[in-house]
This record gives sequence, structure tokens and C-alpha cells, in this order.
Amino acid sequence: MSIKVDHILKQYGDQKAVDHISFEVGAGEIVGFLGPNGAGKSTTMKMITGFLRPDEGRIEVCGIPVEGEAIATKKKIGYLPELNPLYHEMYVREYLGLMAGLHKITAPAKRIEAVIQLTGLTPEAHKEIGQLSKGYKQRVGLAAALLHDPEVLILDEPTTGLDPNQIVEIREVIRNLGKNKTILFSTHILQEVEALCERVIVVNKGKIVADDSIENLKKQQSSSSIRVGFREEVSKEALNSIAGVVGVLNLGATAWELETTDPDALSKELMGFALQHNVNIVSLHTQARRLEDIFRDLTGEAI
Repeated sequence: MSIKVDHILKQYGDQKAVDHISFEVGAGEIVGFLGPNGAGKSTTMKMITGFLRPDEGRIEVCGIPVEGEAIATKKKIGYLPELNPLYHEMYVREYLGLMAGLHKITAPAKRIEAVIQLTGLTPEAHKEIGQLSKGYKQRVGLAAALLHDPEVLILDEPTTGLDPNQIVEIREVIRNLGKNKTILFSTHILQEVEALCERVIVVNKGKIVADDSIENLKKQQSSSSIRVGFREEVSKEALNSIAGVVGVLNLGATAWELETTDPDALSKELMGFALQHNVNIVSLHTQARRLEDIFRDLTGEAI
């Protein structure tokens, strides 16, 4: 496993910021790390990268224990923290040269040009960092994290504050990097998770409340809904009597949303209902569960 987290605890006074959580991330996975503010995401990421020490538990990166082998594990990790630390008065290549020196990279000029191209920095690489847009500053941070060609990337909200175009661009960079690197990233943009990840880990109040594929999470949630439109008026009481209906919401004069645990079975029941009551269905479709709905169910709040 590229990342192995085993029952780690981080406590501040009486508050357990991270409460004995465990998970693994395999080579080549892109895993979304989700949770509301204060859930323990950034604290966990800082412990994986060695910036914080857990009070209990064990973390390994590429089979190397973080505690006792901090330098060895840092060589395996590229880290973009939530607050991207940059020297705004330095030029892009100058800053990357400084980072390359810290990593003791051989042939630094060649490697710098490679990461500039990889992260799409070429059009702005001649500028001072302070002159760059937020999107390009994030690219500089990502380029710095990639300089030593790490096996594992830890990205803490890499698209925070970016405009929609910049988000799409950074998302594409992450997708391309995921072809040969292990990536754990946190975000509040759930469309980003669905676009990039097959698996998500959801934390809440320091504990893991879900660790599964997005597809399985959607299947496991207790209810879905069907939106149905009739030509004639139908009463709420009549709809509540249909087998499989666990909730009814009126969307208009003849339009309804029916909550159910089995949308396929309910669709068949609705056809029978229409024949029995001599009414016509003019529209019928399943309302897919959104990741945002699942997140709210798991954590009790919107992301």
C-alpha cells in the first residue's frame, strides 16, 4: 500500500481532532478525502506527511514508517497544503530552483522545465509569483510538490478559491497525474470528486463514517426518489397508498416526487396504479442520489 493509516489519534486537550481512524490507499488510486470543516481532514494529512505526530497509532508511506523515518517518507510524498506557501517576490523558475536545491535534484533545470510543462505553467513561467492569478499560484505549488517525482501526492483543497475555468484546468492536471501516482486529496467541490475519484473516504468529528466507492455509497443509501407527472390530478393520499412509497412531495398541480427504497419496483407499481385509477402518466424518471445528499446524510450537514 502507498498509504497505510492504522488507528491514529490526535488530541488537543479534551478534543479528539482525529479519533483512532484507519484506512489504506493503494498504488495508482485517486481517493477523495471529504468532511465538513473541522472534521479532521487537514490534521490527518499533516500527520501522513510528517508535519504533525499522532498521539497514538502508526502511519506508513510506501511501506516506510513515518515516525522514525521522516526524511525517507518525505522523499516519497509531494504535499500541497491548504494554504499554499509561496515567495511572491520570486520568479517562478527561481522559486522552483530553490525547491529543487532543497530536494538535491540532479539536473534541476531539466526537471523544472518538465514540471512547468506538466502543470501548464509555461505561459506564466517568466513572471514573479506575486503577479500570478490564484489558479497559476496553485500550479506553482503543485509544480513544487512534483519536483522530486514523488510516488504519493497529498493535496489539501487544491482548487479552493479558483474560478470555474481554473478548477477544470487543475482537475485535468490531477487526473493526468493519477495515471502513475497515488493521490489523496480533500475538497469541498463534490463535482470534482465525482469527476476524479472512484473511491471516497468521509470523516466527521474525527471519525471515518464512510470508505467506499461512490457507486456503492449511492446504492447503500436508504432511499431514492422518482419524479412522476400525471395528466390528471391525483391525490397525495392515493400516492401514499402505493406499495414502496415512503414519502410524497408535491411539485405542482399534477407533478410529484415519491421517495422509495426500490425505484425499479416503484416504477412498475406506478404503471399498475395508472391503469387501476384510469390516469395517464406523462413523465416518469428516477431522481439519482447526488453525492451532496449522501454527504449530508453521513455528516448531518452540507459540504
